[in-house]
Amino acid sequence: MITTSIDGAVGIVTLDRPRKRNALSPAGLDELEAAIEALDTPVVHLRGAGPAFCAGADLRAVAELDGEEAHEFARSGQRVANAIERSESVVVAGIDGAARGGGVELTLACDVRIATPEASFAETGVRLSLFGAWGGTHRLPAVVGAGNARDLALSGRTIDAEEALRMGLISRIVDDPTEVVASIADHDPAALAAIKRRLRDDAPPEKQDRREAAAFADLVEDADLADYR
Repeated sequence: MITTSIDGAVGIVTLDRPRKRNALSPAGLDELEAAIEALDTPVVHLRGAGPAFCAGADLRAVAELDGEEAHEFARSGQRVANAIERSESVVVAGIDGAARGGGVELTLACDVRIATPEASFAETGVRLSLFGAWGGTHRLPAVVGAGNARDLALSGRTIDAEEALRMGLISRIVDDPTEVVASIADHDPAALAAIKRRLRDDAPPEKQDRREAAAFADLVEDADLADYR
């Protein structure tokens, strides 16, 4: 269900269930969490196999859950999203085709979201009398703003890559996300890790400033700046 490979500085995590549009069952979530946590490459490329990125939760599996199991399924999805967010690697979502429900929520936890012109997005939970419970209710407003988040979550409508770009759900539209991943991975791993930690820091501003200065000083000590002297 989840496959991994390494290409130089890039760890590639593929949601590999194309017949089910890469929908994730409870076992699939466990596999994905393990894959993210096992990789220690500077950059991780999260992608889907086949014509879809990820259809979200496997609804056939969800339909068989009782209340307690559904609670654990939601918590599993949250753990995966948190693992992506907390990873020391820069995690880039390369979205080609449909991202639906939980598939959108996984991308929200990534550091960078890149889409092809064929990508589309929808928070489809409301269509099923549900909602996105893999951290989407707090990450979506943080990424696209409260108004856009309410629109997407309450309407369940589908948007294309161009509209996703306009509202900030993705940062670029490209033909091949692999090229963007490679360009990020070409930078110094220590700088990438430091930047991710600083951008993810939610401490009070004064503490962030101290940490920022300390991290910058560490990088200066190790950087080769001889050509600039």
